[in-house]
Amino acid sequence: MKTTATTMQQQVINYLNENINNVDFEAYLSGEEFTTFEEVRDLLEDNNAFNVEIIYYSKAMNYLMENDASLKDSFRIAREYGYELKDLNSETLASLLASENARNEFYQLENEIINILN
Repeated sequence: MKTTATTMQQQVINYLNENINNVDFEAYLSGEEFTTFEEVRDLLEDNNAFNVEIIYYSKAMNYLMENDASLKDSFRIAREYGYELKDLNSETLASLLASENARNEFYQLENEIINILN
């Protein structure tokens, strides 16, 4: 029975890695016990798996250009987290946006994850 759970867990990890960039799900879920979507979510949230850090100006600018050229979403997220304009730069904005995108992508996969675990 343990083999089946391990296989299902590995399927979830592989599925997440194939569908969400910027998060190494193997690092957060490998060796962990989980049988429900909620347990997967809690493991990821408790270990800050969705806190994506984009470093280097050029990478940050490329990410922002591809995902939020107007910076509207990035500034909204920064405001929600209490950032002041003077504390923002391209790396912070890109990291905040990438983190929110990874979290949203994860929740969009909820039904598929549940199906794998059932």
